[in-house]
Amino acid sequence: MAIVVLMPLSSGVTRRQLFQLAAGQALAGPPDIIFIVADDLGYGELGCQGNSEIPTPHIDSIARNGIRFTQGYVTAPYCAPSRAGFLTGRYQSRFGYEQNVTGKQNLNPETGLPLTERTLASHLKTAGYRTAIFGKWHLGATPKFHPLRRGFDEFHGFLHEGHFFVPPPYNGATSYLRTNEPPYDDHNPIQDGEAAITEPGYLTQATAQRAAGFLRRSGPPAFVYLPFNAVHSPMQATPEYLARFRHIPDLHRRVFAAMLASLDDAVGEVLRHARPNTLVFFISDNGGPTAELTSGNQPLRGGKGQLYEGGIRVPFLVQWAGRIPPGQTRDEPVISLDIAATCLEAAGIARPANLDGHSLLKPLPARPLFWRYGPNEAVREGAWKLVRQGGVQHQLFNLAGDPAETRDLAASQPERAAALRRLLENEAPWASAGGVKG
Repeated sequence: MAIVVLMPLSSGVTRRQLFQLAAGQALAGPPDIIFIVADDLGYGELGCQGNSEIPTPHIDSIARNGIRFTQGYVTAPYCAPSRAGFLTGRYQSRFGYEQNVTGKQNLNPETGLPLTERTLASHLKTAGYRTAIFGKWHLGATPKFHPLRRGFDEFHGFLHEGHFFVPPPYNGATSYLRTNEPPYDDHNPIQDGEAAITEPGYLTQATAQRAAGFLRRSGPPAFVYLPFNAVHSPMQATPEYLARFRHIPDLHRRVFAAMLASLDDAVGEVLRHARPNTLVFFISDNGGPTAELTSGNQPLRGGKGQLYEGGIRVPFLVQWAGRIPPGQTRDEPVISLDIAATCLEAAGIARPANLDGHSLLKPLPARPLFWRYGPNEAVREGAWKLVRQGGVQHQLFNLAGDPAETRDLAASQPERAAALRRLLENEAPWASAGGVKG
């Protein structure tokens, strides 16, 4: 039986004391692990993040039953490199995977998560976990990169960057599509294992049902990686979910709201099948593309594709009954690399020396955080962030007083800016990787 530690946030205990207290609670064996990833979900769209327009009670429950990190980051503002980072626990710059693969690029036989890298699933499988992925892979679409060869026992989902939510001819859903909507389904079928199938249901719900079924029939310990397609384009919603938001006049926003509500119910379906001793993570793979989806990153600047906060700071939630006291809001910076390290510690697996992340079950060390893709780069140390985005000169921001990055302090704080430039030049992961950009 899991023992839940209840402690008011006003008690004045330190983070170290909270985790020491939690660590004293005895649980039988390593936990199940459920790692949920939303796609293109903006920082400001969940109820627990301050949005009252679209109810998300199931996702919010993870925050209520555990920790909501207000300054949680991913390692890239795009799908594929972000996933390469958090599934390995290593900055993707170390192994040259900074590009975002789309369209026919997926068919390149040499494009995928390098075979030199071990995934979190591979580590857990070696330790006796039953492992599965349900949803979007986007780390290589040719056989040698297939998830069944990267540590997963089961796979149900698709290999490229996106997929329609209902099968052709896309009836039974209201679609809000761009005139240049990519042909997401070309050479990208839904797969069960490695067999192409037609998924008859709405993809978000079908993905959750597959994950719930795996939990029902797999004994502990189990690892479920659940990278949903939602709320990524193409924008499609069922009539039932659209009806919940008939009060929203703008169809674009209404379809997004319906997609997010469907995602929330899907998360609830999976959580209902979780066993008591389960470690749960929820993040988005990057910030929201507001113009494309209406997915908002308020109060942050920018969005998907940018190294401003709106592109890389994401909802970041974790719960583990009996080990992590509930009801916490934590403000220290964390990064998606920490998820792999946390899962390995929870499973009793020694942290590999080459991991960049650190376990969230322990006090975190002081450390800079780094980002790069193409000519764009950023570093954060403490409250200070230096960023070069879109060809402009490096800008300096103090996120403690300016999380929206409205005041560039590079001219007034030249020594601080220079120190952060030196970090980028000498300590960034690409410095030790020989400058490989992928």
